Amino acid sequence: MTSPSAHPDVRRPDAGTVLVSPWIVPSPDLQRRAADSVLDAWEGQPRPDAMLSLSTFLSDDGSHVLNYAQWTDDDAHREWVRHRRPATVSRIDESIPGIRRPGVTRYTRYRSYAPEGTAGRQPGLLVTPTFATTGPAAQHALADLVIDALERERVPGLLGAHLHLSKDGGRVLDFAEWADTAAWREFAGGGAAARLRAAISAVEGVTADTAAPTVPGHAGVTHYRLHRSLVNVPAP
Repeated sequence: MTSPSAHPDVRRPDAGTVLVSPWIVPSPDLQRRAADSVLDAWEGQPRPDAMLSLSTFLSDDGSHVLNYAQWTDDDAHREWVRHRRPATVSRIDESIPGIRRPGVTRYTRYRSYAPEGTAGRQPGLLVTPTFATTGPAAQHALADLVIDALERERVPGLLGAHLHLSKDGGRVLDFAEWADTAAWREFAGGGAAARLRAAISAVEGVTADTAAPTVPGHAGVTHYRLHRSLVNVPAP
């Protein structure tokens, strides 16, 4: 089942692993074609029950597609990679040459903040600030700090902040859903964001992740819009 408008159910309890990967396209006019190719490839083949959902997001600068996939476990995904992925990717590259794939990061969702009254609202903007960490202790300290700060600040226009921890201990991803760009810009230029940045800078073992895709003028934060989603197994 595909949907052009439904954001992924980030908090579904059966998602044991989350796979996040950017596909860098050679030109902005190929961005939508690349995003469609990912979902079309999945729709055209038998899908394992362990593959729960896949959502594709377009970066506002036209440089890449962000893929957000939920699976029940890593072993099932690795099995698909060994036996099915090469043929799938080969067909996509034949139709859209020049796509670059920096790689997949494996995450687990750790904690989420969703303000009261936002249930059912579809985000108009996704931002994904990412931080490099020195291990699980730094990951947990950072994620807890962000969630606790957002609960105190009550930021207008923030529909959800979902903190993901990479399984290798090296990254924290904030999958932040916003009502629209105006709400995010108001937050980014205000006191709440400044206080949060100052608090994060004091956490030992945490730095900005310079490997994450960025948009000029918004260091560390890329703007995304949902393109399409595929739900293979509905959330329980």
